Amino acid sequence: MIGVPPERLKVGVVQMSMSTNPAVNLDRASKLISKAAGEGAKLVCLPELFSWRYFCQTEDPAHFALAEPVPGSTTKVLEALALELEVTVVTSVFERRAPGIYHNTAIVIDGKGGYLGKYRKMHIPDDPGYYEKFYFAPGDLGFKSFSTQVGECGVMVCWDQWYPEAARLTALDGAHILIYPTAIGWHPEEIATLGARQHEAWELIQRSHAIANGCFVVAANRVGFEAHPNESTGIEFWGQSFVCAPDGRVLGRAPSVEEVVLTVDLDLAELEESRVSWPFLRDRRIDAYSDLTKRFLDREGDNAGD
Repeated sequence: MIGVPPERLKVGVVQMSMSTNPAVNLDRASKLISKAAGEGAKLVCLPELFSWRYFCQTEDPAHFALAEPVPGSTTKVLEALALELEVTVVTSVFERRAPGIYHNTAIVIDGKGGYLGKYRKMHIPDDPGYYEKFYFAPGDLGFKSFSTQVGECGVMVCWDQWYPEAARLTALDGAHILIYPTAIGWHPEEIATLGARQHEAWELIQRSHAIANGCFVVAANRVGFEAHPNESTGIEFWGQSFVCAPDGRVLGRAPSVEEVVLTVDLDLAELEESRVSWPFLRDRRIDAYSDLTKRFLDREGDNAGD
């Protein structure tokens, strides 16, 4: 552990919209981080891939030019800001690892400690408007927690937030706070029929991770409409970034259409109370879970799970 974690912690969640100018986005993000710090936040979280619009709506090789090494130029700017403000910053960037190998990578920057490390997004979606498999190789660093000045922070990215296995393994590595930089929204034609259900499912699955693992959860989403470059449609990012407690209750939620800085106070003593009252980690039957490594259980044949 770096230093002694506080008993109480104020988290700042930056919910922002993006332009097609990385320098402008980085400058605006820096101002919003400063605003959060000015309101007392010691941990500040930005949305997924905040340095540009969500380019994965199409498969366009030109977008690989947006990638950068990690650590790299964005990391350096955020390191200087985190040092100045004495805050821990978490976000995700488009990582250029090597020619032809790219990742969606979360970075953790820890005030005086500087750049602590990275997590590469493990679950890569491939859905209409979310063509991430074209751009990102699956992560290969595993699920892990980072020891920061504000405590043990587990970091995953967007699509990872739907997987209980990911949250569990991150908690088992010591995480007290699960952080999800996010870019999720509606296709406009689906909002009337599916919008409320989709959003509710997104929030509920993450609140369930908080309960099952006795962790706080922080989800930082982008907001606003981003048009598809070649069509009359696009994605309406639904905002509604939120923070929840280890018992699943929502401590703060941002609006659906506004760019805001949401600041929320965490009582870190709740983590111990939750894990003692609901000892899910104690009562896990680790001897009975080996089938989780299989894709599916085929009860009709002898090749179960192949």
